[in-house]
Amino acid sequence: MQSYIVRGGERICGEIDASGSKNSSLPILAAAILNKGKTILKNIPSIHDTKIMFKIMRLLGCKVKEEEGAVIIDASDINNYEIPDELMRQMRSSVILAGAILARCKKATFSYPGGCDIGARPIDLHLKAFKNLGINIKEENGEIYCDSENIESGTITLDFPSVGATENIILASVLSGKTIYIKNAAMEPEIVDLQNCINKMGGAVSGAGTKDIKIEGVSEIKSIFEYEVMPDRIEIGTFLCAAAISRGNINIKKVKIEHILPIVYKLEEMGCEIILKEKEISLTSRNRLKSCNIKTMPYPGFPTDMQPILASVLGVSKGTSIIVENIFENRYKYISELKRMGAKIEVEGRTAIINGIKKYNSAKVEATDLRGGAALIVAALVANGKTKISNIGYILRGYENIDEKLRKLGGDIYLREGE
Repeated sequence: MQSYIVRGGERICGEIDASGSKNSSLPILAAAILNKGKTILKNIPSIHDTKIMFKIMRLLGCKVKEEEGAVIIDASDINNYEIPDELMRQMRSSVILAGAILARCKKATFSYPGGCDIGARPIDLHLKAFKNLGINIKEENGEIYCDSENIESGTITLDFPSVGATENIILASVLSGKTIYIKNAAMEPEIVDLQNCINKMGGAVSGAGTKDIKIEGVSEIKSIFEYEVMPDRIEIGTFLCAAAISRGNINIKKVKIEHILPIVYKLEEMGCEIILKEKEISLTSRNRLKSCNIKTMPYPGFPTDMQPILASVLGVSKGTSIIVENIFENRYKYISELKRMGAKIEVEGRTAIINGIKKYNSAKVEATDLRGGAALIVAALVANGKTKISNIGYILRGYENIDEKLRKLGGDIYLREGE
């Protein structure tokens, strides 16, 4: 069993490049299935979730080759439309493959996905949208069977602006030859990135980044194309928080500033000095930070993925902070672990009340999910003594070499194999 050992007390200072976006890479990898030729994708992060996607894609018949700085996918010979249950259970985002497989093969078989247990994340919105597209769906013995031979033109109005459902509708519709509209679509930057990738392939998607998206289905797309994935705004936010909590200074390059403004505004409110340049952000934290209040909302609001990480900073900030989690009802599971480190946090429904302490204590803690695990690393950076973080498989799912990057910045953290 792997764990992270973190010795607190070191300031996080220096410069790093942002990695490619996890949440953008997964649907863009799925989009490669639409291409009957070769797809070259750059800036795909080397994380557990992308490795699972590669496994599934190979089982579908794709050839996947990893080279320095690029992933080359040849989907010429796809001969399977079933996503294995054991791989679906490891990663919720694997459901995003369903739309792409339906577009390419006109059939798809899959089960209900797994992933982080941060609350109800049903795929009902995906299935309802598929039905509205004219896709036939049958559920039997835990398996979902879909047939997309008769996709229809029309408008799909989402009950909630789900990122995954928006992406799946786009992927399922690209090769339909029909015109489909999405109302109340998710507006996250990752949707825009998927649209840009598909359009470079020869698709015709417009409106991403707004609540209204239009897909004009085409009959085929380019046989060879190249695309670079956007930077990971949550990774960037995590490293900004690591510098902020440790009274350090950091410069992060290869950044899209507009994607991280909700995080920037909160860190400035707490007392950080931030300089924004084109594709670059610098943060300096000189003193103990101040409390602030947060409400998580769909983009362009404050991202739910950053909530645990900023909460770990607020745990040692001056004053009382209030967080309202509006997206996932079980997002607070990490709090019991922060309390082991001395945090004074009380949860009432979707609201967390944080009374800032002066310093965390070292402890043996366990990652309960991806972002909760990152929150524990950030807290451990300023704890007294040595903290052991176990169950780090969650963290490895979404951060590329987080320990190596933190060491480069002066952090005392290393990966331990075994107990």
